[in-house]
Amino acid sequence: MTILSQLITSFFATGAFGIIFNAPKESLVKCGLIGMGGWLIYYLLEDYLDNPIVATLAATIFIAVLSQELAKFYKTPVIIFSVAGIIPLVPGGLAYDAMRNFVENDYNSAIALAAKVLMLAGSIAFGLVFSEVINQVVRKINQHKIRLKNPL
Repeated sequence: MTILSQLITSFFATGAFGIIFNAPKESLVKCGLIGMGGWLIYYLLEDYLDNPIVATLAATIFIAVLSQELAKFYKTPVIIFSVAGIIPLVPGGLAYDAMRNFVENDYNSAIALAAKVLMLAGSIAFGLVFSEVINQVVRKINQHKIRLKNPL
C-alpha cells in the first residue's frame, strides 16, 4: 500500500468515526485531518524504528496536543478531536486475533498478541495523559508570566 492510500484511508476512517459518534458536521474534516496526521506519524515512525509502541505513543501525543489546540481555537470540547483522531491507532485487529487464538486453544500466540494489544493500548492512554500534563504545565507557565507582567 502506498503512503497516499494510507493517508486517504485514515482520513475517511477518522471522519466516519466522527459521523458515527455525532461529532459536529463542521469538525468532521478537522477530525479526519488529525487522524490522518497521527497515522502518518505512526506509519513513518513504525517503518523507521520498527517499534509500534513508540510510534503509537508519538502519534498519540501529536493527536492529543493538536486536539487541545484546535479545541481552544474552535471553542469545542477536546474529546471531539482526540477520540476521533486516535481511531486509526486502536489495535482492534490484534485484539481480535488474540481472542481468536484463545478460542482456538493456541494460548502461546494468544498471550503474545494480548500483551502487544495491552502495550499499544497503554501507550495510547499514556500519550493522552502525558499531553494533558504538558498542556497544564504550559498553561501554568503562561499564567505565571501574566501575573509577573500585571501584579495587580
